[in-house]
Amino acid sequence: MAHAEVDQVLRYLAEHRPTERTLAAARGFVDAMVAMEPPLPDVTVESVTIGGVPAERLTPQGADLSRTFLYLHGGGYAFGSASGYRPFTSRLAHAFGGVTLALDYRRAPENPFPAGIDDTIAACRSLLSTVSPSRVVVGGDSAGAGLALAALITLRDAGEPLPAAMALLSPWVDLEGSGESMTTRAALDPIVSREGMQILAAMYLGTRDRKDPLASPTYARLEGLPPTLVQVGTREAELDDVTLFAEKLRAANVQVELEVWEEMLHVFQMFPVLSDAWRAIDRIAQFLRSKTG
Repeated sequence: MAHAEVDQVLRYLAEHRPTERTLAAARGFVDAMVAMEPPLPDVTVESVTIGGVPAERLTPQGADLSRTFLYLHGGGYAFGSASGYRPFTSRLAHAFGGVTLALDYRRAPENPFPAGIDDTIAACRSLLSTVSPSRVVVGGDSAGAGLALAALITLRDAGEPLPAAMALLSPWVDLEGSGESMTTRAALDPIVSREGMQILAAMYLGTRDRKDPLASPTYARLEGLPPTLVQVGTREAELDDVTLFAEKLRAANVQVELEVWEEMLHVFQMFPVLSDAWRAIDRIAQFLRSKTG
């Protein structure tokens, strides 16, 4: 079954892949990836600001309003948006059963490093000052996971409150792409490539060091971060980078749960035709709820 479902996603990606190498075309492709199915109808969406940063507030019917999930979309720091991700964040919000805030952080190349990090820090500070940290969780996919990590590392270093937990989906933790799977799994991954990673890293960082700990959290000090769930698929070029990062979290005495999903793609959770996407979202919600009392 998984093979047939993955083949369906691969056909969908091939049909929507842009023919032009422009920023606008790439942004449209990312939005199309998330839009295989519409948002869930039982989730209310409102435009809000948090810490001065625009966001969408997604509230499912019967939500526990005391729990808040701050979510950072992926897209290589240059693509993706809160509105474009709504089909996916509505499913996350529904499973989480609390309030989900999808942040519209500033994107490269118009706003390069550290603009997105600054926006995420501002949102975290605002949220953690108005909601009990024990009822706040943070997460993101790909580059969004990198922003979540950078923000929490900064707050930890400043001695400020941290959320109760993190969920990282196919996190982009090494802008150098050092792992062997960047080569050995290149043909299996229809989304991430070394060439694409290099283009996006240059767009985001310019001439800065790609081993900057806030840009590549795998090089950061990780002690003191909250309990973390990490999900990654075996078809991902970044598989080795992600599994090594999980090992580094564990070595830093962070409570970490690493889930490696067989045959799954980069941020497979966003593709609703995949049975494992729904199971993974349920696992994310279960983990985050268990850490918020």
